[in-house]
Amino acid sequence: MKELLRSNDLVYLSYVTHLLSEDGLDHVLLDAYTSAVEGSIGAIPRRLMVNEDDIGRARRILGNASLTIPDQ
Repeated sequence: MKELLRSNDLVYLSYVTHLLSEDGLDHVLLDAYTSAVEGSIGAIPRRLMVNEDDIGRARRILGNASLTIPDQ
């Protein structure tokens, strides 16, 4: 698995995971529970992971939705 993005923005994460799911791309959201336990200070961002072979496809999906993510 490779990290696609990190964020504490639940709305943004929900939208991105929806886009990936609609296109049939497998993904995993890591640190969701850890982030919730630490509270709302945003110290631990959630990480959205995709299969390493799908990272380019995932970036294209987000690009088609006019979303940009930093290269990692």
